[in-house]
Amino acid sequence: QVHLVESGGGSVQTGGSLRLSCTASGPDYGGYCMGWFRQTPGKEREGVAIRDPFRRTYYSDSVKGRFTISRSGDMGPVYLQMDSLKPEDTAVYYCAAADLYPDCDRWHEYNYWGQGTQVTVSP
Repeated sequence: QVHLVESGGGSVQTGGSLRLSCTASGPDYGGYCMGWFRQTPGKEREGVAIRDPFRRTYYSDSVKGRFTISRSGDMGPVYLQMDSLKPEDTAVYYCAAADLYPDCDRWHEYNYWGQGTQVTVSP
């Protein structure tokens, strides 16, 4: 069982930046795919960024070039650096993990989730 805890959400104005952090614990998660997803009321959860155990990354088209996923070592926290934020980035952001390698881009099969952290971007 992998336990995930997010932090770093908050409120910013358009064009601002935030960095989200996700701390993982549990057995053998070092080889897991790690990702960030987001959800707004009435919409399905959307995949934002994924990092595989060999540091390859995948991004949704809506955030490519503005968001960066990274990890501190093989077992450290996973970060989502969000720059040039827009009001449409407003959502609850979730950290996620799954034992899917090499198919880390199977967005709908992530099965470990954090509790979520709110990000609000004002015009």
